[in-house]
Amino acid sequence: MQIFFKQNIAMLAVPKTGTTALESALRSKADIQFKGRRKHMSAAAFDTYCAPFLKKAYGLTPERVAVMRDPLDHLRSWYKYRTRDALLGNKKSSAGMTFEAFVQDALRDPRLPHVNVGTQHKFLTQKNGTLPLHHIFAYEDMPLLLGFLSERFGREITLPKANASPQIEATISPETEARFKTLRTEDYALYERLRAAGGHLQLEYS
Repeated sequence: MQIFFKQNIAMLAVPKTGTTALESALRSKADIQFKGRRKHMSAAAFDTYCAPFLKKAYGLTPERVAVMRDPLDHLRSWYKYRTRDALLGNKKSSAGMTFEAFVQDALRDPRLPHVNVGTQHKFLTQKNGTLPLHHIFAYEDMPLLLGFLSERFGREITLPKANASPQIEATISPETEARFKTLRTEDYALYERLRAAGGHLQLEYS
């Protein structure tokens, strides 16, 4: 996550939504940059802990910006990322698995380590379902976010290729996809709301 004082933006880092590339493109302008585990601070955690600190310490109430992608594609990105050689032998590795098996494991309870990656809906909302954000951009419509950032920063913002997942086959059966959509209704409801807004969902939150 990055905070920009002049631009009045808090850029939340939703995992597997191009955050590494965004971070790289904006690093030189960030007034505050969170790293390690704190990089992926959820919207609820930001609202509870970080926002009050920024207001008290700096008089800053930044607009909160996040990115969301198609829920199944989001899980597919996690699957590919966890097949990489660096995780071989680790309980989080998905090497040797099909994406079909990975999705089926993700829908089981309790979650196994290799599929314990959370959901975007949980990351973006509070427990009561409130979205403590001002802007959500669709990953699939990245030019909208880049246009928004370019306007705020007064210069063209482009993304370098960063943290790319291995290129491997990752298809599933129609039956498993249908089950995934049935069990991830909250994610799909939010994603469909975002797409209905044209890829940029603007919210009022104070």
